[in-house]
Amino acid sequence: MNTARSTRTTPDDTATLLLPDGIRACLFDLDGVITKTDVQHRQAWKRTFDPFLQAYEGEAGGPFSLGDYMRHVDGMPRHEAVHRLLASRNIFLPPGDSHDPPGQDSEHALANRKDELLARSLANEFIEVYPGTIRFVRAARRASVHTAVVSASSHCTQVLQACGAADLFDTRIDGDTARERGLRGKPAPDSYTEAASELRITPGEAAVFEDGPSGIEAAVRGGFGWVVAIDRCGRREDLTEPGPDQVVDDLAELLQPSTTHDRQAPTRGPANPRHLERIHARDHRSDQSYQHQDEHGS
Repeated sequence: MNTARSTRTTPDDTATLLLPDGIRACLFDLDGVITKTDVQHRQAWKRTFDPFLQAYEGEAGGPFSLGDYMRHVDGMPRHEAVHRLLASRNIFLPPGDSHDPPGQDSEHALANRKDELLARSLANEFIEVYPGTIRFVRAARRASVHTAVVSASSHCTQVLQACGAADLFDTRIDGDTARERGLRGKPAPDSYTEAASELRITPGEAAVFEDGPSGIEAAVRGGFGWVVAIDRCGRREDLTEPGPDQVVDDLAELLQPSTTHDRQAPTRGPANPRHLERIHARDHRSDQSYQHQDEHGS
């Protein structure tokens, strides 16, 4: 596959973005992509699940692992994450209510326990960013590329403000937004397509940056123009399965130092064939959807 990319020169000539031609926006997951809070999420989930799972025998009772986090939990709304993890162990609890307190016998109670532990961690620990991502975001903004955060977390605003990155993004779609607007959680593409809509672009004009399989799947299913997986945990096999266009260890790999001191407009090369395939597939699905609505009503 031809993966030639156009390079965009930023106005202050500090770096160029290595992205396919036609990309007008960059959509970023939060935890594990922008901030190192993915570690705090994993720890909170482990402290939630391990005591609960100890009551079960055999494989069902094994400790919560990094593989569990990657395959069943990362990027999911909390209640959905609990349901998927328990189902993978053949453990089934009543869903319960979103207000169930920790300790009650329900999926929501476990989800609320995790949120309680995470909130305590975020309040008491320093929130670090990934420097390569911040450099990339700043370069994107200097190149007049829109930026957005898309996260399942209800703590998104708190985290961005705490690390000083809130002003680097044009819009934010988080867990609270999803609940208010009735958006399905990842791996459904709803949150990413909502961000694209707010930026007034089509999915095919946006690149998505994710560190979890569910988010990668959401971007692929949404027909986004370029999907980049970021391997923070050495679990590349989990990230490649949903079909990203590219896997990197850090977004700094997609920045190229500028070699000119002349201010110039971004150079534009031929569109990436994979990018065009996605645009055509998306347009075909849209045509079918409109035809279905005409025949059956929306």
